[in-house]
Amino acid sequence: MEQPSAEAEYASGISNSDAPWDLFDSRAYLDHNYQDLRQDDRQIIMAVRDYFCEHFRHRQPAGKLSGIDVGSGTNLYPSLSLLPWCSDITLYERSAGNVVWLEREIQHYSSNWDRFWQLFTDREPYRRVGDPRGRLSGLATVEKGDLFDLRPGGWSIGTMFFVAESLSTARTEFEEALAKFIAALTPGAPFAAAFMENSEGYRVGDLEFPAYPVEEPQVRDCLAPRTDDLVITRLGFPGEPLRDGYTGMILACGVTS
Repeated sequence: MEQPSAEAEYASGISNSDAPWDLFDSRAYLDHNYQDLRQDDRQIIMAVRDYFCEHFRHRQPAGKLSGIDVGSGTNLYPSLSLLPWCSDITLYERSAGNVVWLEREIQHYSSNWDRFWQLFTDREPYRRVGDPRGRLSGLATVEKGDLFDLRPGGWSIGTMFFVAESLSTARTEFEEALAKFIAALTPGAPFAAAFMENSEGYRVGDLEFPAYPVEEPQVRDCLAPRTDDLVITRLGFPGEPLRDGYTGMILACGVTS
């Protein structure tokens, strides 16, 4: 009898609907990932900052944009990356606990985010945001929802960090998640998306959550047909790994077709 391939075995594992998202421990995830500014996050922030700045240096928007950060979790820096250009920002999140955390945090975000914001202010459009706390509080709304239910064409700039590969073990769901994210943006919308490379899954508090072990070619295959000016950067380990069970990070920036 022919044995199933490793890909088939992995893909038959845990789906997005199987994972205990409403039991996600927001505080444990925040403390482990974002209480300090890590070197890999520093590199990602600078790359996303520079990408958006260069994009808008050549393509001035007609007016303020509608932004979205998909799967925000307890990470505010993707939303902070959108501040100079947006009239509103949707933080789209499935976990009930993360929704509660986000609704509280955006009102006056904690001091640990000051180090993250400081990196953005090395570029002029961000430096002109004199009060990032007040601006985020005034622009941001939190929407509880499943990524697979994202409405199409609702936003004109977007971010999605460590989400598509971190919601199930199935390649099909990874690909669908990326397609839903791109479809949620209007044509010509700039975006940034980040991924944990070859993630084997991750623990938050006492619970295990699934992941798909994505690599750069799969990211490119999913995004290239739907985007223009695609730039993909692989980041190794500039410091200590965040946890066991991954081989680096991947950042993709581009413009929707």
